[in-house]
Amino acid sequence: AFSLGVSPGAVSLSDFDRNVLHPGPACHRRSGECARADSFSFWLIPISQSGKLTSRQAEKQRVEIHKLRQGENLILGFSIGGGIDQDPSQNPFSEDKTDKGIYVTRVSEGGPAEIAGLQIGDKIMQVNGWDMTMVTHDQARKRLTKRSEEVVRLLVTRQSLQKAVQQSMLS
Repeated sequence: AFSLGVSPGAVSLSDFDRNVLHPGPACHRRSGECARADSFSFWLIPISQSGKLTSRQAEKQRVEIHKLRQGENLILGFSIGGGIDQDPSQNPFSEDKTDKGIYVTRVSEGGPAEIAGLQIGDKIMQVNGWDMTMVTHDQARKRLTKRSEEVVRLLVTRQSLQKAVQQSMLS
């Protein structure tokens, strides 16, 4: 089959009936290796049966967090859950219980993440230009906590608070 993306087999044309071709970062489906967002590549955005983008994809936010230095540590002030190696049915923020994305599960009051506007339930799509849609939990943690980066720039998708609360109560 014909492939698009930075790695052979990353995306096949058979996916086009459920997706929209969109310029941006690419991630190899099997290996989890990702291209930087400034690479020339394409990625697929899932669309609903009606052909419209889901509400989560329509509400993208950029969040810039300045890490707080405490001794030798750089503090972000939030916790994550999810990843391609985790059980998606345990994710209270997933709409369909199959989403293996990385989600914000806790935000420390008064911490750098709260000050920057990060919210519980935000889905992390990028960290400093790196695609986070097909990574393990540990890969995401390592990308977020790099000691050489004092500023973390996130691209997140955000549900409305009301919708997030409703979904978490259903799970």
